Amino acid sequence: MNPSAVLVFCLILLSLSGTQGIPLSRTVRCSCIKIDDRPVKPRALGKLEIIPASQSCPRIEIIVTMKKTEEKRCLNPESEAVKSLLKLISKNRSKRAP
Repeated sequence: MNPSAVLVFCLILLSLSGTQGIPLSRTVRCSCIKIDDRPVKPRALGKLEIIPASQSCPRIEIIVTMKKTEEKRCLNPESEAVKSLLKLISKNRSKRAP
């Protein structure tokens, strides 16, 4: 068989078996495994991270680090306590801005 014909055949097979529509990441990798519904006092917060939904994790994640204990907790973004906490933090930040 002609080597160039074999090469063309292989190239056609490779182009037909494209990976269109297949996500690069086949596993869901969210940072939060356990979500906490307990309210958090704003003064106890050391750091607040809001991670938007992405291809690797389909949900919004809110991760807080506590000041004293350095404990990281994942909060439920749908919780009323968390929504009011975010409003309070946003309000305090807008007061600080000139």
